[in-house]
Amino acid sequence: MTYGYAIARTKKLKRHNLAGSEAHTARMRETPNADSSKQNIRLIGSTEQNERLEDLVLATIAQYKQKRKIRTDAVYCVEILLTASPQYYRPDDPTRAGYYHEDKLKQWVDANLKWLQETYQDRIVRCELHLDEATPHLHAYLVPLDKDGQLRCNHFFDGRQKMMAFQDDYHTAMQHLGLERGIKGSKAQHQDIKDFYRIVEEGKDLEPGKLTSQQLQAKAADRDRAIRKKKEMEATAKQLVKENEALEARIQQLSAENQQLRSELKQLADQLRDLPLEDVAWHLGLTQDTKGDLRWKGVAHLRWKGVAHIINIDGSKWYDFSPSVNKGGGGAIDLVMHVNGCNFKEAIAWLNDRFGESEMERAVTHHAKKQAIEIAQTEPTPQFVPPVEDETNWQAVHNYLTQKRGLPSKLVQHFHTSGLVYADSQQNAVFLMRGLDGETTGAFLRGTRGEDNTFMGYTTGTKRIEGWFYIRWGGQPTDEIQRVVLCKSSIDALSFAMLEVQALGEMPQQRTMYIAVDSSRSLPVEFLKTIPTVIAAYNRDDAGNEMAQAIKPLLPGATWMCPQALDWNEQLLEQQEERRKQERGLELD
Repeated sequence: MTYGYAIARTKKLKRHNLAGSEAHTARMRETPNADSSKQNIRLIGSTEQNERLEDLVLATIAQYKQKRKIRTDAVYCVEILLTASPQYYRPDDPTRAGYYHEDKLKQWVDANLKWLQETYQDRIVRCELHLDEATPHLHAYLVPLDKDGQLRCNHFFDGRQKMMAFQDDYHTAMQHLGLERGIKGSKAQHQDIKDFYRIVEEGKDLEPGKLTSQQLQAKAADRDRAIRKKKEMEATAKQLVKENEALEARIQQLSAENQQLRSELKQLADQLRDLPLEDVAWHLGLTQDTKGDLRWKGVAHLRWKGVAHIINIDGSKWYDFSPSVNKGGGGAIDLVMHVNGCNFKEAIAWLNDRFGESEMERAVTHHAKKQAIEIAQTEPTPQFVPPVEDETNWQAVHNYLTQKRGLPSKLVQHFHTSGLVYADSQQNAVFLMRGLDGETTGAFLRGTRGEDNTFMGYTTGTKRIEGWFYIRWGGQPTDEIQRVVLCKSSIDALSFAMLEVQALGEMPQQRTMYIAVDSSRSLPVEFLKTIPTVIAAYNRDDAGNEMAQAIKPLLPGATWMCPQALDWNEQLLEQQEERRKQERGLELD
């Protein structure tokens, strides 16, 4: 006898996803569809309320020395959801939400705990039994460490075959409870065939006395033929269902084989191609200049500008037109060595850190791959070194930010004291970029010397996808971030914050982060998906429109806001000028 299906699903969690997942499974935040009168049970892990899931995961990983640096986008944990069809828990009334047979629940829980512990041992750091929703289910947290103790989620769940093996293994463990496994690879929801054809009446017109003997015999013969016909049709329908399911399985198998073949062909093609130099230039902190172009070999090309570099890219070749350089080369490694001023080993380590091992291999197609992989695994990644602060230039930078950019002196001095904004030896304003955990990952420079200084760019070593210039205002310092405002530049982010404070007459009630993100490539999408309100506040120009179009598919729930002026700093300056005019008018009166 069967009692429905055994159900197992997985969800990969990166480090910044852990707190959100824990908030739901540990009921640290309100869950609308949960019955607060029912108590959930923690089956694995401490019941201490101050024990954080992230600490558990990090402590488990720390037990083993990782052979390589853990990527920022690595999967730190896998949430496994385990349950069964409602008819298993309450066969007498499957529609009665929240009700279950105690003995069936106990048998199911015991079988699941045994499977989790035998399959993953101490890699399961926490397991919660939820009884406050419609159907009992488990949330188990697996730290995906392989047999060597290395963090490798793809060792367990990478690809269709491993996921099918995972489902097979779980079904085998639940089979003794009468739970079935769904059709392998099927995405359809199947229902039993029932009452599809009715050809025979109840036979009430065959009651004796109402028909003659010949009529009764004829009716009986008709009924027998109808019953036979019905059985033949049912048998045919069942056979067609089986053949259709077999055909669907074959189609899915061929589709998987075709996808695998395409993947192998793509991988082979990628290995024969170098990394796109535009992507390498972007990670090196170079900025595409949309206001002018270079003519090289009779063709117009966009320039990639940075500190002391004006580089043209043509396929796999590049040339630096900076007057002090005038040098060209080919390939990603040469470009990294040129811009970063590093050697071959350091360039390999940099590429491995920014693009990962497989992409790094593409860049060394014409070099010894084995040697490059060994270098990438042993050579330490170059660490970002902030520009040296020159306090003698601070007053000039302070004057630029307050007088030319209209930012309040107290605000500028506050961030200078905090170390987020300072001056370097070239009188550039240095805006430090930080990761979401506060670690410094880079810096953005804005020239301030002279009347019409347009210099700007990222310092060497900056990780643009791991850090941003941002400030947190409003609410209480211990509050979770409820609003994020995205702006094009550091000065725009500060200007928008000041405009909000002036409009409200006080700090925002909600804890708000104002962050400078000048490209959709560096957008912290996973973090922003956890924020209730995201405002994309970009310039009123073509570049702002392009940024909006790039962000919309990534953050469909974001709100869009444009300044009345060209950008937010210009709007801040216009409002200040308007106030000065009003004040002068009052003085004349």
